[in-house]
Amino acid sequence: MSSFGETAVPLGPRQADLPGVAVAALGGGHGLYASLAALREVVGDLTAVVTVADNGGSSGRLRSEFGVLPPGDLRMALAALCGDDDWGRTWAEVLQHRFAGDGDMRGHAIGNLLIVGLWELLGDEVSALDWVGRLLGARGRVLPMAVTPLDITADVRRPDGPDGTPGAVERVRGQVEVASSAGRIVNIQLDPPDPQACPEAVATVRDADWVVLGPGSWYTSVIPHLMVPELRRALVGSRGRLAVVLNLEGQPGETAGYGPEDHLAALFEHAPDLRIDTVVADPRTVADAAGLTRTVADWGARLVVADVAADDGSPRHDPARLAQVFRTLMA
Repeated sequence: MSSFGETAVPLGPRQADLPGVAVAALGGGHGLYASLAALREVVGDLTAVVTVADNGGSSGRLRSEFGVLPPGDLRMALAALCGDDDWGRTWAEVLQHRFAGDGDMRGHAIGNLLIVGLWELLGDEVSALDWVGRLLGARGRVLPMAVTPLDITADVRRPDGPDGTPGAVERVRGQVEVASSAGRIVNIQLDPPDPQACPEAVATVRDADWVVLGPGSWYTSVIPHLMVPELRRALVGSRGRLAVVLNLEGQPGETAGYGPEDHLAALFEHAPDLRIDTVVADPRTVADAAGLTRTVADWGARLVVADVAADDGSPRHDPARLAQVFRTLMA
């Protein structure tokens, strides 16, 4: 039911269970949304560092027309940080609303337009996002991982030929194209390869008590953070602990058939110097708990197997269950 028509004002930030813990959550899309919806209930200092390579839908159109960062994943992160009161629910609904009809506005999300409008008005991505957060009464801050427009490219091995020989490796360009590629992704790159990291994001990651990586689209939302040189250095040199939240299943077209070990292998292939403290997996994804424990231990981390999946059968994490895991880890 819509909350429009009700008059409410922000009630201020909820008292977090762990007010002194600073967390940086990295990712994009629905995966980051779940992490933020969980973390906002647990910690008092929360910052989302969001991938900015989307080239499809409303974000792609605005990026192409105005030469700006794609706002869609930033919008979703802001919506995730809205409170559970009338004010927060209303603004989350407003941000996510997409125009219908058959004209040029069809498919545009109101939140995307709001963000791009403030970018034009203020001329600064970070200040504009902070202003949107203040308007929403957001329980945290949202930052782009980079301030340079960028694209994702991937080397994709096509399916085997009719005689069983390995398929050819082809270069695919664009987040949408990579996510929907037919074949197995060998590796990804960013174009340009050295985009300018958001300075505030670098500082946040460097100084965080915990950094949370994942869940989400592995090659197009999670791993890209490791490909921004300055952000990568901050991750590797961070004084805090790093928790990796694994996906519940492989994603068609991007990580089809991937299990926990495959997700971890892809992560370390792109960042072998990454130091992980904890890996979180749902029991329904773990076929060999002892084997996965050994694999995780080989990387110097510990495995936490916990029921974090939603009850509706979808491959999405339940924020309340994920919050309980974070609460136990970070206490």
